[in-house]
This record gives sequence, structure tokens and C-alpha cells, in this order.
Amino acid sequence: MKNDLVYLKPNVVLEPLIQRWYAWSHIISPATAAMNILKRHVEIMNSYIESPGLHASASKDPAMTGGPFIDYPKDRSVEVQQLLEETLEAQNDLIEFSLAVLKLDKMLKVSATGFSLELLYDKVPEILKGYVELVYDLNNNPSFRFYEALLYKSKYYNAGFQSIALWLTNNDSRPFCLSTPRLNEENVLHVPIPFKSALIDKLSKMKRTPGSYTEIKELFNFKEGGDALFSSFFTEEPPRPYKKYNGDKIRMRYFGHACILVETKDLSILIDPLISYYGYDTSVDHFSDFDLPEVIDFVLITHNHQDHILLETLLPLRHKIKHILVPRSGSGALQDPNLKLMFNNIGFNNVVEIDEMETLPFGDCSITGIPFTGEHSDLNIKAKICYHVEISGFTLLFVADSRILEAKLYAHIQQHIGWVDVVFLGMECDGAPLTWLYGPLLSEPMSKTNDQSRRLSGSDCFRGMNLISIFKPSEVYVYAMGQEPWCEFISSIKYTDESNPIVQSDKLVVECKKLGIESERLFGEKEILYTKKKNELNEITRSGVLV
Repeated sequence: MKNDLVYLKPNVVLEPLIQRWYAWSHIISPATAAMNILKRHVEIMNSYIESPGLHASASKDPAMTGGPFIDYPKDRSVEVQQLLEETLEAQNDLIEFSLAVLKLDKMLKVSATGFSLELLYDKVPEILKGYVELVYDLNNNPSFRFYEALLYKSKYYNAGFQSIALWLTNNDSRPFCLSTPRLNEENVLHVPIPFKSALIDKLSKMKRTPGSYTEIKELFNFKEGGDALFSSFFTEEPPRPYKKYNGDKIRMRYFGHACILVETKDLSILIDPLISYYGYDTSVDHFSDFDLPEVIDFVLITHNHQDHILLETLLPLRHKIKHILVPRSGSGALQDPNLKLMFNNIGFNNVVEIDEMETLPFGDCSITGIPFTGEHSDLNIKAKICYHVEISGFTLLFVADSRILEAKLYAHIQQHIGWVDVVFLGMECDGAPLTWLYGPLLSEPMSKTNDQSRRLSGSDCFRGMNLISIFKPSEVYVYAMGQEPWCEFISSIKYTDESNPIVQSDKLVVECKKLGIESERLFGEKEILYTKKKNELNEITRSGVLV
């Protein structure tokens, strides 16, 4: 390079990995990580080694997208076998932990019959002693909870397994990431680095602010080559400049899926960040991380699913974020890991928990946590919340993937928060069965009938219209559908015009328009400017093209 001062190229992917598997929240939290290693990663690798051809065929079948199939264009069973052996050795503590959890669950089903649980502590597997509390519910059903904060301080949380993969993307095409480990590729640089490392922040800042290539290369300290590939991730060409919003209105920008940016000249709020990269041709116009402000005052996380907590987006943005709001949890239940603990342990030190019907006021804005029902397969999970955002009297309600199971709940909420100007509602109303996401956490097989009935589903038209009739918004937008091409690698969703979520959301849009409500299913990008006065629409974009 002619000059030592360089920028990180806009289309560099910073892919977070744990033992070469795509990192998401359930493989960071120690207890859920243990279960996923044994009952997801190991099982998938064993299956692939036994029949790589079957996996290759299944990966090409659109009906199998998102299934437990490794997606490589050629047979790489030798490398997968090596990764399996490394996993069994390096992750032995977590594998033993998961086996102990299964043993504990079985013991409680046999021995906990309603009498005091005190004597059963002697029967807890040795490696779990001191990490679990034995409990009954009010109907004498036995269970246990983890002291999760202690698990993060134990050998069961090891940031040494974390790494990042750096590579350049030129399109949105990527295989589904949760079922395919990241093996060595010529164009991918694997860097063993914990997610909390300040080096990630330093590197990410170079997308907009030039830094010394010599310095950043020395900090990464490549011992076995890699500096040639590393240099290809940088450029002397400045990025397109960021234009800060300085208007007197409220600006809403849709970034795809469930990601919304709400801005005023003094405030920025980013919901469920999943940001596409910039710097390559695409058939779908979209905002990128270059359209984000230099400082993000609040990131709002609605729930603990991989398409709403995307570390690939969040880690590079960490240096910009002043506060992350997460739903308050902390039950210690296996299926409900604590989000604040997870974020704290990967380097986010500005995490604020918000409870249901709790309001956080600041300036002329307030954020209220709203109960989130559905989409969690009837599991007892607290790490989920919707958000009511009020700015100078103008209100927006982000309902995420909620399924409106009991309309009276929202009638009670409306009495507290009043009418709403704009509603954003997820309508992926089919959803995957329970085992697709939570299967590794189950101690016993679930019947197919039960599994199919307990789905990760959002609202259909009927349930969505219940919500709309209660809050009486002037605008309703369907979002969080995972339709954008840059979402497929994490959502595995591909719709046709006949797909039920498309049919149902089309019906809802039509019903809203009959009522005089502005409505649309969002796709790609959209920008709307609102005056700080109820129900006054100032400026709108259509079909993903700014006007």
C-alpha cells in the first residue's frame, strides 16, 4: 500500500465463531452451549461423516433449508472428522456437563415425588453440584435452575474457543449458518480472538476512520502467515460519507427483517440489528452499516433468537453503542439463558435490563417494555419483550414475532399506554417446530404431533387484527419476515406467493387499508419522516425507492 493509513473495506465480513461453529447466543451461554455441542454439533458432524452425499443432496433441496445438514459443494468428511475429534477433546468438559444435565433430569423424574428435595442434592451429578438448585413448581413437578453467573466464572465458559473469520463478500448468497461449521478456505482468515477483545472495536472503527495498517497488523500478530490475505481487507479509498440526520422530525428507517432505526437530531434507537454489508451490487436496495449514526444511543433486543441477536452485526457496532436494552430474565432455566450475562461476557458493559410494563424515560423520549406472547413454543421463557417507544408524544410499537394469544392482555396494556401511532408486527405465522431451535435442550424425544403443534410462530391475520383493533394505529407495517436475501443465511426462509405468511400478511394489509390505515409489508429498505405530532405523516417511500 502506498500509504500506511487505510480503511477497512465496506464489504468485510466479521464472522464470529466458537470451535468453528457460527456463534449465536445459545452457544455462548454455558448450559445451552453444552447441550448444543452434544446434541447439535456432534450429531450433525457424525451424520455428515457417515453420509456426506446425503447432506449434499439435502442442502440442494429448498424444502430442507435450515435442516441439520452440512452444506459443502464437495466431500469434506476428512476435515469434519478432524473437527469432530478436536471438539470431543477440547469441549470434553461441556460434553460431560450436558450428559450430567440429562442424568439429573432423569433422576428428578424418578426420585422427586413431592417430598423434600433436600436429600436429593447428594444424587446430583458431581460436576453439577453447587451449580444447580432443585425446585418444585406449585403442582409438585420437579425441576432445577442454574446459578448461571457462576457458570460463566467456571471452566464451563472458555472464551479461548472463540474466534472471528474475516472475508470479503460480493453478494448475499450464503449457506444456512447454524448447521455448517466453518472449515479452512483460501479466502477466509481465521483469527483466534475472544469476542470481548478491544481489537474487534479497533478494527471495526477503521471502516470509517483510517488507521495505521502497520499497527493493526502488529496487533493481530500473525504467526503462521495470513498477513497477505489480511492486507486485502483494507483500502486507501475513503468510504462514502455519513450524513447525520439533523431534521426536526422523527425519522424511521427500515434496514430489513426486524431491524429498524428511529432517529431524531438528538437521539438514535436501533431495534434488533441485522445489517447487510455495503459495497457490492445487489438486486434489492438496502441501507447498510454506513447508514448508521456515529453513536447509537440505544439498541433494543426483543428476544433471544439468532435472527434478532446477530453477533456478526453487534460486535462491529459495539464501539458505537451507548446502551443495550434486553428483557429481564435470570430464572436460571435451561431454556432461558440470561441475556445481560451473555452480553457482559462478550464485552458489552452497557447492558440495561427492562421488565414488562417498566418505562425508561430520558429527555423527550421514553421506552416501555411490553409483554411478548407466542413464538417460543409454550416454553417458560422470560427473555422476550416488545417495545413501546414514545418521542414527543408520537408513539411506535414494535411487536416483533409476537403471536397474539390472548387479546385481553393487550387491552389491559392499552389502558396504560394509550393509542399507538405506528405498529410494527411480525407475521411469520407458520414458524418452525419446537425442536428446530430448542431440540438440543430436551431430555427426552418429543412426539412429532406435539412438536408440530408447538411452533415458533408469529401472528396470522386474525390475531394481528385483534392487536390493531385494540391500539387503533394510523399505520401498520408487517416486518421481521426474513425475506431479504441477506437474511437467508440466518433465517433459512424462502417464501412463494402461496406461502401462508405471505397470504396472511397480504390479508392484513388489505384489511387495514379498508379501515383507512396506511399499511404495507416491508421489504428491502424504507424511510418515513414523522412530525412530532400524532398521526401526521410527512414523507414516505414506496417500493424500496426513496422519494
